[in-house]
Amino acid sequence: MSDQDETPEPEAPQEEPKQGAPAGKAGGGSAGKAGSSGPAQPDEEGDGQPEQPEANPFDQAGRNPLGGSGGSGGIGGAGTAHAARLAFAAGHAGRAVGFGADGQYFEGNTFISQYGAGGGPAMVQGPVHAEELARLDEIYCQTDGYRHMKDRLRERGLLVLCGEPGSGRTATALALLAELTENRVIRLDPSSRVHEITAVTEGHGHLLEIEDDDGPGQETEPAEGRGRARVRAPVLTELHLDRFRGLLAGSGAYGVVLLESGDLADRLLRGRYGVACPSPPSGQVLRRHLEVLLRDAPETALDEARALAGRDDVKAALGLRELRPGEAARFAELLARRLRGELTHGQLLDECTTFVRAQARAWFAGADRPGTLPEALPTLSAAAFRIAVAVFHGSSYSLTAEAGEQLAWELAVTLDPGTAVGRRLFGTHAEARPAVARSVLGDGELDLGDAKIPVRAIGFQGDALATAVLREVWLGHHNARGPVVRWLRALCDDPRPVLWVRASIAAGVLCSWDLAYGVGEMIDPMAASDSAVQQMSAATALAEASREPSARSGVRSLLKSWAKSDSAELRTAAVLAHGYGMAAGSVTASLDALGKAVRLGEDDEDDDRGTDLLADASFSVTRLLAGPEPETVLRRLEDWLHDGRRPTVTLALLAVIGALRTRTTYLWGLQDVPELDGQGDRMLATGLLTVRPELTGPLAALVRRALATARSGSVAQDALAALLRQAADEYEKNRSGDGDRRDRGDGQDHRAGHGNTRDHGDPRDGEAGRAGRDGEAGRDGDDPLWTVCRFLSRLAVGRRDRDRLRHLLARLVRDPDEPLDKDVARRMWDAVGEGAER
Repeated sequence: MSDQDETPEPEAPQEEPKQGAPAGKAGGGSAGKAGSSGPAQPDEEGDGQPEQPEANPFDQAGRNPLGGSGGSGGIGGAGTAHAARLAFAAGHAGRAVGFGADGQYFEGNTFISQYGAGGGPAMVQGPVHAEELARLDEIYCQTDGYRHMKDRLRERGLLVLCGEPGSGRTATALALLAELTENRVIRLDPSSRVHEITAVTEGHGHLLEIEDDDGPGQETEPAEGRGRARVRAPVLTELHLDRFRGLLAGSGAYGVVLLESGDLADRLLRGRYGVACPSPPSGQVLRRHLEVLLRDAPETALDEARALAGRDDVKAALGLRELRPGEAARFAELLARRLRGELTHGQLLDECTTFVRAQARAWFAGADRPGTLPEALPTLSAAAFRIAVAVFHGSSYSLTAEAGEQLAWELAVTLDPGTAVGRRLFGTHAEARPAVARSVLGDGELDLGDAKIPVRAIGFQGDALATAVLREVWLGHHNARGPVVRWLRALCDDPRPVLWVRASIAAGVLCSWDLAYGVGEMIDPMAASDSAVQQMSAATALAEASREPSARSGVRSLLKSWAKSDSAELRTAAVLAHGYGMAAGSVTASLDALGKAVRLGEDDEDDDRGTDLLADASFSVTRLLAGPEPETVLRRLEDWLHDGRRPTVTLALLAVIGALRTRTTYLWGLQDVPELDGQGDRMLATGLLTVRPELTGPLAALVRRALATARSGSVAQDALAALLRQAADEYEKNRSGDGDRRDRGDGQDHRAGHGNTRDHGDPRDGEAGRAGRDGEAGRDGDDPLWTVCRFLSRLAVGRRDRDRLRHLLARLVRDPDEPLDKDVARRMWDAVGEGAER
């Protein structure tokens, strides 16, 4: 672009625009645009009403779709979106294999004992046969604290083992009782209550598994002048256990009560009989079963099986970080069959993928029993918590717990609309509740965009569980869809990114499995809403749904219908969806759609709506620039600038300004761009040129055009000033943290400040040095100041370019509130002068 094409600017402006002045008011601006001065004139019809100023799209340059500036966190942090995407691995297809509680797994309707290689019916009550106990003795692995448990059982005669179903608690109880009674063990009817037991068998061990009966009780009929009274069933207390212990002691017998983790278990663990029963290490359980299954195989078979179990593809297929004893037994059988040639490797992987589906099916099978509130509320709450962990896997525990309570309410009012639903205030303790969802608490970070804060995070003990849980609920239990949809839509209206981003991506995953239902119940209502957060959520969900190949044609068709709609909200949602570069099938197709959208929007009678559409479209273009194909976007921006049609020229200018003033972390997409991972806090232009220096020339040409255009010049200068300030601030921070002398590993002496710019590899190194840096990051490629100086040298092509940039630097140095460091400014000044040599 020649100097003659540029808008003239004075060598020394009489009055410089103040830092922080509203965009579009400091500097150039065409007549009739917002920000123009002078009294309002009557319109041509002479009705006496003042003419409304035409909306200026550059007043919203850099605004994100949620209403904030490019520096606000309203659009969410990249970390939140990245974690949400990782939570939903590919679905695990295949037949369903479910694991029963403590020692059995089932395939179809056939129950198989985990103890030993053979199969047999699951024992419900009555004596445990000696051969079964013998097989248990052969493969049982002692859990931590086994000796302590045995001593307490011998001393007191009664023990309450608390643990999750499948944790191996039944095997531990049988082993304890068999050891103390010489294999004389009776399994009591699970429907028995401790206070109802009146007799025990002399010299035997008694095993009883009970449910947490600390329920809400039943309501009686209302009495005269009084409301309904709630009568509670007897709750298991230490008094009941003392009585049971007396019966056992009088007969020389022993007893073990199995109790699932929960309120009652938490209370009994603080008493005389309660003992926590953790699972034995899965590696030990697996080895013991393999030794039994491969006893007749060659000596190397055991090592081969263990090596096979440790392969990355096998562990990925399992999707569980720690197998429970029943799962380890099943896994050992699969490995043994593979070594015997009964399974191919592909079949082994397919079988492994059924483990997480089995867990999900067990969690939700009959989770609303007995079908009425309040009896079903405890199990509904557990189900809701598991779904919440699936959506917020790896996120804050407090936010996950609150979301789970909201979903529990939705489930409850769906099950029984006529019953008021409340919350337990002091129910299961936070330390114990994660076990209900096979999850753990740990240290995590919450991405706020501008900062990351430490949180107590919750996550499944297996990366595949999140997808398995959503798939089971969505595809296996149709009536659960309604409350889940209402819950997700409510979360998608919350302005906090950690909520709406997670919920919208989860909604997209669900829609990809049933697009017709998901669009009608979730995406369309959110897209048509006047809530900016819901519109962005609808766009995010639709883009996420397009990952599924079978849904892509439907997504593209929906976007086309939105683009042609009379509804401004639907057109906005379509524009936002194209920002992910996935919904239309390609980045090029999305850019085509965005350009067409703003051209059609020019005909909108509501000028404000047309301006808002331009702002949203420019944000989407800038988001595409932060995606995996920045070259494609830069070429299209250049084409738009030479297009000649005002809407597309304006769109290109707004997108360029957005790249200058928007932090990379706010431009997260749904596709991974690993090279930008470390650039999140930097403005996109800085981050992109740091990792892709070959784009410096094309981007500089676009910025020069934005600076030289009267409509956008002032706003572009403010955006460039923000970028320069950020680079200077990061440089100062690094200098103060690392000292005046920094060794970057190249053996050179790099001194900060004092104008010694050659030691920093700045643009004064000459043509040869610059040419090398344009092709690679260079020795200081991660230094933002070095990147910015190189960028400035490419901006300063002509005299007017240099004058404009130097006026900007002078203004920043003289700023009374935040003056730019003079040493940093000197490096930038020299870089601008270096541009003249090009």
